[in-house]
Amino acid sequence: MSEDKPADTAVTAPAEVNAIPNGKGHDSGEEISASAKTPPAEGGVKETVPNSTQNASPHRTENAEANLPESQEFLSGVDDKKTTLFTDFEGKTSFGMSVFNLGNAIMGSGILGLAYAMANTGVVLFLVLLTVVAVLSSYSIHLLLKLSGIVGIRAYEQLGYRAFGTPGKMAAGIAITLQNIGAMSSYLYIVKYEFPLVIQAFLRVDKPAGEWYLNGNYLVMIVSVAVILPLALMKQLGYLGYTSGFSLSCMVFFLVSVIYKKFNTPCPFVDFSFNSTASVLNVSAMDPGGAPDPSCIPKMANLNSQTAYTIPILAFAFVCHPEVLPIYTELRNPTKKKMQHVANISIAVMYCMYFLAALFGYLTFYGEVEAELLHTYSRIDPYDSLILCVRVAVLVAVTLTVPIVLFPVRRAIQQMAFPNKTFNWPRHIAIAVVLLTFINLLVIFAPNILGIFGVIGATSAPCLIFIFPAVFYLRIVPKEEEPMSSFPKIVAVCFAAIGFLFMIMSLSFIIMDWTSGTSNASSGH
Repeated sequence: MSEDKPADTAVTAPAEVNAIPNGKGHDSGEEISASAKTPPAEGGVKETVPNSTQNASPHRTENAEANLPESQEFLSGVDDKKTTLFTDFEGKTSFGMSVFNLGNAIMGSGILGLAYAMANTGVVLFLVLLTVVAVLSSYSIHLLLKLSGIVGIRAYEQLGYRAFGTPGKMAAGIAITLQNIGAMSSYLYIVKYEFPLVIQAFLRVDKPAGEWYLNGNYLVMIVSVAVILPLALMKQLGYLGYTSGFSLSCMVFFLVSVIYKKFNTPCPFVDFSFNSTASVLNVSAMDPGGAPDPSCIPKMANLNSQTAYTIPILAFAFVCHPEVLPIYTELRNPTKKKMQHVANISIAVMYCMYFLAALFGYLTFYGEVEAELLHTYSRIDPYDSLILCVRVAVLVAVTLTVPIVLFPVRRAIQQMAFPNKTFNWPRHIAIAVVLLTFINLLVIFAPNILGIFGVIGATSAPCLIFIFPAVFYLRIVPKEEEPMSSFPKIVAVCFAAIGFLFMIMSLSFIIMDWTSGTSNASSGH
């Protein structure tokens, strides 16, 4: 180690010397990632503490293995002029754009099913479950950021490599790939089935006669080539902050519309009729005595055969962990504390949006709400102009989310298949084209593939949220700093146990669905 003088300069500042050996100093050690671009002080500290040396050596070997600008996760080699803690890549994405990107990664198509989830749990129980899942998700991100600060790695796959070698790296890469391919497929399924209905409603086509522009398969391919592919070819994730902000604004419009429709929809409602008596039926459906209809009273707690399905739906509603470290890499002046703020704000905003969308969707239809909220509005009036605009907004939101989700998949493939290669435009483009082609083929030719992705979501999502962060933490943090009996590691063990519990529950529900011949389980995100 002593002959590698650039490595010695990585421990020049007194804060860094104190940062790595003791278990409490990792945060401050990582705080200097931005300031480390300045030349080190003269007469740098040559003496290194044993733990510091132990932690430093794997970083240099891993950096020799992979120096991809697309990965940007290692303690980089040091040139003559500057020292960087993580990488020579300079993050340029602002705090606000990072919040938009992470919020967009969290915001999945699952928001359309949360009102149905609330109908099967009750308002209070739903709020409790949503709060617990949001807190657990934030803690999981805390573990990932703490690990990245300890070992100087900002890629999920490389944390797996640091903990368990190649098997750990492959497990993380495969879980990210499967989870995000499932998510992208669910988004494109929405495009396939909702886009033709939107065009049909705008054109007032009651009985389609096979027109190509009402064929969902053609529309999915057009959207993929014209919108998703150009965005997916960008070199850096940070540039998608603008589209993420627009996507989130579309979901805010969806939320405002759901709240508005609550106060403009009578209860109980009557299905749409093409004759002029529809409005009369709606009015006459109210209780003539003025007493509230029992079906229009919200339930604070509700337990039925469908209640258990809402737990994995809520757990997967906050899956964003594969995107956390890429967004961290591209954050301007990145520190662990700053990235944790990005994560907490994103989760808090999504938490509020999820709860409000579920609450007002449920209070509009109560027990009649369907698993896909927009379908329930169509039962009242399929030509409602506001709901048509909401459908368009949701289509735009899920379409603009696909490139955000594609980035971690491409990084995972890059890490698994090309770990020693530097950035290459042809390979960057080819991976995106192959991924989008594969996902389009799944969506077009495999109509029942969502059941399979339900299984994938039930296995990969608990791994990415709960199991991997906890297990990597137990493995990477030295026992000298935090023994297994220490509070943080006991919490990590419990966290991993929760992940296994979620996995067993989710798989059990899906298998029960298959054996009973129903399809109530949802893949969640």
